[in-house]
Amino acid sequence: MAATLGFGIDIGGSGIKGGVVDLDAGKLVGERLRIPTPDPSKPDAVADVVKHIVDEFEWTGPVGVTLPAVIKHGVAHTAANIDKAWLGTDAGALFAERLGRGADEVVVLNDADAAGIAEISYGWPDDQEGVVVLLTFGTGIGSALFRDGKLVPNTEFGHLEVDGHDAETRAAASVKEENDLSWADWAQRVARYIRSLEDLIWPDLIIAGGGVSKKADKWLPLLDVRTKVVAAELRNDAGIVGAARAAKVGHHG
Repeated sequence: MAATLGFGIDIGGSGIKGGVVDLDAGKLVGERLRIPTPDPSKPDAVADVVKHIVDEFEWTGPVGVTLPAVIKHGVAHTAANIDKAWLGTDAGALFAERLGRGADEVVVLNDADAAGIAEISYGWPDDQEGVVVLLTFGTGIGSALFRDGKLVPNTEFGHLEVDGHDAETRAAASVKEENDLSWADWAQRVARYIRSLEDLIWPDLIIAGGGVSKKADKWLPLLDVRTKVVAAELRNDAGIVGAARAAKVGHHG
């Protein structure tokens, strides 16, 4: 039986990645294409790159696109690590027009929500029970909240105030790099952040994603928190996979 294929594009502050996804297995088919994010990352310039990636693969079906933004009905309401010109932009309409697709063939969603959809759909079956939070540790902290496998879109738990600071300014992976923190020192900050989150929503499981999930053995065991924390399984392809799945099932942000 032929695999069900989809297409996802993950727009980040530094790179735009896209590829064909096997939606049955939750894996990329062949190589992904990565192009540096235009600077400035204004909507038109980014839409040109999205079109270039889709054309490169000669893909003609529905497309899922992630943005580092709160997305409601296709419109961007925040802009994290992308140009502020995105604020108020109907990203769904922009990409549909640029790609020559109908509005129902392009789904735009928050990047952490897309990564979460991929982890929940293709990770361990246990990940689907109860209240599950995916936290992506990168330039900032992204979050995706699920209840019994269903997404509650656009949570912004990275901006929780902890000890008077926006959490991601203290506990993002970029902060570890910039301040040359040891794994132990950084894990202490992450634990402080997670404990604040635990007191608000009492999750059953936390999935840790982002680039640092590759080195989970160096810091997950150091976390002094009450919730079970596991490393994300799909790593850096999660955004592409989740976007492709969202486009297939018509999940709009």
